[in-house]
Amino acid sequence: MRKKKSSSLKRNKQIFFLAGFPRAGNTLLTSILNQNPDICCTPNSITLEIMKDLFLLKKKDVFQNFPDEQSLNNVMNEVYNLYYKNWNYKYIIDRGPAGTIGNLMLLRKHFKQEIKIIFLVRPLLEVLASWMTWAQKTPDSFIRQATHNPTEACHTLMNKDGQIVKELLCMQNLLKPENKHMVHFVDYKEIVSKPGPTIKGIYKFLGIPSFKHRFIDLDQVVVNGMSYKDEGVLGKDMHTIHTKKLIKTTTDVSILPKEIIKQYGKIKFI
Repeated sequence: MRKKKSSSLKRNKQIFFLAGFPRAGNTLLTSILNQNPDICCTPNSITLEIMKDLFLLKKKDVFQNFPDEQSLNNVMNEVYNLYYKNWNYKYIIDRGPAGTIGNLMLLRKHFKQEIKIIFLVRPLLEVLASWMTWAQKTPDSFIRQATHNPTEACHTLMNKDGQIVKELLCMQNLLKPENKHMVHFVDYKEIVSKPGPTIKGIYKFLGIPSFKHRFIDLDQVVVNGMSYKDEGVLGKDMHTIHTKKLIKTTTDVSILPKEIIKQYGKIKFI
């Protein structure tokens, strides 16, 4: 369990980012990293959406009628400091697609720290198969609520505005020569099969002091007394992990329709 933290809030927090494909160990990695009382790896964060919405205000008539750009930029410069003001940690790892062209443009301009992004990868067909395996046993899943068959479900998951494609675009942008220094790729299977070296590599990339983590008796993700509210939103157990030990979730790619395997199996990552 977590060590008790002092009541005084940590100042001058370092903020990093966690991006990557869904069903690629995000929640599992969060649980492991959050054993360190100095680290808070967040659930899906709204901070990038806040930045985008503030930026889009510049297109509004009321702004264009009185374009006080400096004052709006002042607000954008402080988004991360203000959002995490009351989070009592030295290191925040904010989860979201920080490496997309638009998000990275905003971060470069308004985020006043060095940008470091952990990016989780997993073969795309395994990602889709993992979604479908979960949906099959989850009647209230958003996938079953919105689609009628596995083929439609997979195409919906691969929607151009969906999370998978957004993370693909994020990865492609981070692989550009001018951006590669910002990213540290982590393979899902290595979180499970080589957790010690994998976590050590993350600490080295972030440049923070090491910590002795455990890889058994894990905790479900609870941050600031809050946990994911999956039921009624995405579906039961969307972010529930196996806690006794590290287990690679079963992903039988053959459950996917043949046309899905043919269409999306050709997409390469790194």
